[in-house]
Amino acid sequence: MTTLSPTCWPTLSYQDAPAAIRFLVEAFGFSEHLVVPGEAEGEVVHCEMVWPEGGGVMLGSTVRSVGEVEATAAGAGSVYVVTDRPDEIHARCMARGATEIRGLRDEDYGSRGFTVADPEGNRWSFGTYRGA
Repeated sequence: MTTLSPTCWPTLSYQDAPAAIRFLVEAFGFSEHLVVPGEAEGEVVHCEMVWPEGGGVMLGSTVRSVGEVEATAAGAGSVYVVTDRPDEIHARCMARGATEIRGLRDEDYGSRGFTVADPEGNRWSFGTYRGA
């Protein structure tokens, strides 16, 4: 079986992108893959975060000196992340200050998961459902 690189990358914007990167690493377990700083202090023009179970997200600062003319508003995003470890990740998220939107639970369609908001309001759902 050939392993393919991800070809779909959800993209989010943050007012404080460096803080968001730290949060995604510490609270959720993402890894920094690439961070391209901008011209201004604390600006991130482009960042790739890798999910250890496959895939990833991209993010950047809401105000950018180069790149997109206008980024998506901070807190406007929603991402679903597949994991075989929802209980572990839920505990980690809550311990690091994520805001719980929907508690950890089993769904009637077979998934176990939860939804939280990061410090800037983007919603993150983690669950075992991998799609039909």
